[in-house]
Amino acid sequence: MSRTGILVASLAVIMLASTVGPAFAAQMEFRTWVDSASTDEVELKFQRTVIINYDQGGMLADELRGQKFAKTFTVTSADPGVNELRDRINYQISQLGSSAAITDVQIDYDTKLTGRGLNTSIDYKIVLTMTITNHVLRDSSSGSSALVDMNWRGLAVPDDVIVNSKGIPHEINLPISFIADVAPGLHSAVLGSEAETLLNTPIMNASGIKDQPLGNWHFLFDPTGINVDASQYGMSDELAGVVWSSYTMGESSLREGIQTEKEFVASFTTDTTYDLRTIESADAANIFFAGFSNIDVLDNTEVVGVYPEAPEGFATTSTGQFPVMIIYGMAGMAGVAGIAVFVVSEKKRKGDIKAGNVQTGIDPTQLVGADTSTGSGGYKTNRGEAHLKSDDYSQHRSVYDEPQVEQKPDLVPAEETKTEETKTEETKTDDTSAASSRGSLPKGWSPE
Repeated sequence: MSRTGILVASLAVIMLASTVGPAFAAQMEFRTWVDSASTDEVELKFQRTVIINYDQGGMLADELRGQKFAKTFTVTSADPGVNELRDRINYQISQLGSSAAITDVQIDYDTKLTGRGLNTSIDYKIVLTMTITNHVLRDSSSGSSALVDMNWRGLAVPDDVIVNSKGIPHEINLPISFIADVAPGLHSAVLGSEAETLLNTPIMNASGIKDQPLGNWHFLFDPTGINVDASQYGMSDELAGVVWSSYTMGESSLREGIQTEKEFVASFTTDTTYDLRTIESADAANIFFAGFSNIDVLDNTEVVGVYPEAPEGFATTSTGQFPVMIIYGMAGMAGVAGIAVFVVSEKKRKGDIKAGNVQTGIDPTQLVGADTSTGSGGYKTNRGEAHLKSDDYSQHRSVYDEPQVEQKPDLVPAEETKTEETKTEETKTDDTSAASSRGSLPKGWSPE
């Protein structure tokens, strides 16, 4: 394929990726020690902002300006309603074909309404900190890797979610619920409109993370734990001797597409028309495995195979050595870059010589030094200056030694605008000025 064809294909992929309908976003953080006998922790963060614009004013604008409301609380599995949410999450995970299960849930809820002059914003933030088990399908053994099920990562919770904090029930999954509690006028205004449909979209939805195959995520591993010098820098016994493999999602690329904010727009009308927008950040996730990992698919289930030790043929760093192939590769790239710089600079030099654009200076062998300072008692400083050996001053005279004459061009030819009589008077004046070396005096002036 030609270079033009490759460029056109790349641009087409980017344009198609940018036209895909966005899903509501979530951010996930998960770290596992790949041990079926233990549990791990996963954090899911959901954030959304609702903005109501009222540039043209209105009764609702007058009601919302200057208003500030906030609702913040933390609940755990010991609070009513949280275990019900846990069961619903486990049901959604089973629908994804995963055997993983959530045992404990902590919910941190933080929502604020701020009324300003031209708009009102409502910021929603829900953080689920969950304990997960049964996600390690098989422990590692001699010659075989451990298997970790990752199908559960796309969990979503539909409909409303009611939890009880300090004896007070709160609905946390639908944005319209908070609006109904703190801004009843706004709630009444959006009922029956497309804005109400938008505000009834659940916040807790991580399906976008599941929709991106793990093979498209960026992979890195950290060998710090097996470095011979790790213990000298405060490495804990828990991390010593362990490498970490990581997969990261959320960076724009040809594989993942263009990652942008998720924005949806709707409107509603009461005394006037108001615009409503919902905005979320792009999907993002970080997954860490203790060991060397690779991705596989078993029975339509995405799994990660994890080896506790480096596979055969991998250059370990336990002796402080860097992989030889990486060293050769970096040296080769540096050599290619150096050759390219040399070729380009040599080509430019020859071009400058051919065009006559070569900078020249005084040959140092043609210079001679001379002292410029003498103190009392014959003491001399180290001050001096250089002169050309030749005594011909014109060879090194400064251009600033030459008198500078400012010439003013005639804007209108004098011959076309002046009479003969005027020309005669000017000729006399010029002769007088030329003969005098002391300058001209004002007309009619005479000494007293």
